[in-house]
Amino acid sequence: MRPPLTPDQLFARLDALGIAHKTYSHPPVFTVAEAVQLRGQLPGGHCKSLFLKDKKGGLWLVVALEECRVDLKKLAEALGAPRFSFGNAELLYEVLGVRPGSVTPFALANDSGHRVTVVLDRAMLGHDPLNYHPLENDRTTAIAPADLSRFIAACGHTPRIIDIEDCEGDAAAR
Repeated sequence: MRPPLTPDQLFARLDALGIAHKTYSHPPVFTVAEAVQLRGQLPGGHCKSLFLKDKKGGLWLVVALEECRVDLKKLAEALGAPRFSFGNAELLYEVLGVRPGSVTPFALANDSGHRVTVVLDRAMLGHDPLNYHPLENDRTTAIAPADLSRFIAACGHTPRIIDIEDCEGDAAAR
């Protein structure tokens, strides 16, 4: 197995794809609440990424606005998937090359075996820019929604775009 990308290698990959990005440094954050306190007034949609495993061993990366409450039972039903649980730290690192607290759609660049099914919340895609950790949780990188889609495609993934029901974000931004 090749070593996972570093943030600098990720930025070089974004540059090679012609994807504009802006990165902000901050102390490491491990929860949405910590991120809210530390990020200040960064514009755009602030997002969370959930690494899930279904009952049959399928792997999923669900990406939504941070204020979105994701009901795993409803989500599994909506996706026609077996019951979800959170993937453990070892599997997360093996498949996506990141540690807990740093889960991000950018980690799809490390999923060379295309083991993960990507799910994006439709409401999230209405925000510009979108903010994610660049493989480590001491920075936040902003990109446009269309560029997120291009990046995911360049990683060999086709995301499923759904409406995650329990989002309470700014309806005017959708």
